[in-house]
Amino acid sequence: MNTFNINRRSFLHGATAALALSTFGAQGMDLINPAKTWRVGLIGTGWYGKSDLFRLIQVAPVEVIALCDVDKNQLNEAGNLVSQRQKSGKTPKLYGDYQKMLAENEMDIVLIGSPDHWHALQMIDAVKAGAHVYVQKPISVDVLEGEAMVAAARKYKKVVQVGTQRKSTPHLIDAKKNIVDAGLLGKISHVEMCCYYHMRANGNPPVEAVPDYLDYEKWTGPAPLRPYDGSPHVRWWRTFMEYGNGITGDMCVHMFDTVRWMLKLGWPKKITSTGGIYVQKEGKSNISDTQSAIFEYDGLNCVWQHRTWGTPNNPDYPWSFTLYGEKGTLWASTMAYDFIPQGKGEKIHKDVVYEKEKYPEDLKEDKIELNAAPATRLHMLDFLAAIENNGRPVADIEEGHISTASCILANLSMKTGRSIVYDPIKREIVGDREANALLARAYRAPYKHPDYKHV
Repeated sequence: MNTFNINRRSFLHGATAALALSTFGAQGMDLINPAKTWRVGLIGTGWYGKSDLFRLIQVAPVEVIALCDVDKNQLNEAGNLVSQRQKSGKTPKLYGDYQKMLAENEMDIVLIGSPDHWHALQMIDAVKAGAHVYVQKPISVDVLEGEAMVAAARKYKKVVQVGTQRKSTPHLIDAKKNIVDAGLLGKISHVEMCCYYHMRANGNPPVEAVPDYLDYEKWTGPAPLRPYDGSPHVRWWRTFMEYGNGITGDMCVHMFDTVRWMLKLGWPKKITSTGGIYVQKEGKSNISDTQSAIFEYDGLNCVWQHRTWGTPNNPDYPWSFTLYGEKGTLWASTMAYDFIPQGKGEKIHKDVVYEKEKYPEDLKEDKIELNAAPATRLHMLDFLAAIENNGRPVADIEEGHISTASCILANLSMKTGRSIVYDPIKREIVGDREANALLARAYRAPYKHPDYKHV
């Protein structure tokens, strides 16, 4: 079979292609159209689950054989859209129970786009079923879930890529190579990261009957069962700590993960965070509207700040990170980067890469993040390369765990009012019995919290 099929012509002209070729060499072309067709399943067919799946369909020959969602309306819509997108034109088998989907189908790849509180159980079950996994960030809602996910990936020898696609964002790859690695910043001794988006849902909707198309019991899964007060999809579930880790867990994880990648940083030595609900007190939301966190390294602090009210400190970079070096400063976000040298020197600016002409279907996709599409396509290619080479992807589950757990530990610091020192070897918080008890959340019966010793 000729590995260069009809998609090759359009692939060769895209930014994704150029980066794939520079990253993977000649294998980049083989990745885009390998001799095999990947058998794929998706758990969680909401906004980003579908977005990830459609990016994979764009860059590799796949047969989406199964979809799973506890919302029948969302599931049926996704099935129809996939039949229009995939080459075979077939509608995947549709499931309301992901374990049944895993049991009845042999899949090469499972994508997980469910809410955060489901990531751990679904990822672990998927690798046990023999699939490689692409799981959205943050990978977990507590630290020991993450430890179990890393252990499962290693035990079952599966590639697990985390959806921290900033590492595959063309202009940020350029910034790492041509600004950071090239030494234009000199010694970097301070990092600031922020999010000032007004993204905290904060209403007071009334409790109502659960609609017949939604299995709310199964949607809730191991999390506490909140009274149903409207559709939890997209923004509403993120406003509750029952299902995630607030804006630090949702948005800091991207920026911190990117900074760690650029600067080759591992676990922080100490994490300190303060914050709370300072302004937006009128609604049901229980995530912080204001929070600061310091992730300490030797000779370097990475400082996070979010506010869901007021204005950003730099309107051009409302969700971003800034690297401060002795020779200059680098501002960077999902949309652009700006290098500002100390004293005389040339400023360097780069914008996000779009591929609207090469992938016109992007323009018709509901809620698509056009700026993230090229990054996700390259992220998928990196994922496939790791599978083919039996290697580790750029956003390997262990790296995703460090970034996720660090954000979770920041929240624990804010909750306890104390700094946190986590020992990743012993998997415990040093000298703090109360904080240690918070490393694993209680699961709602009959669900069992995963144990890294027995996955």
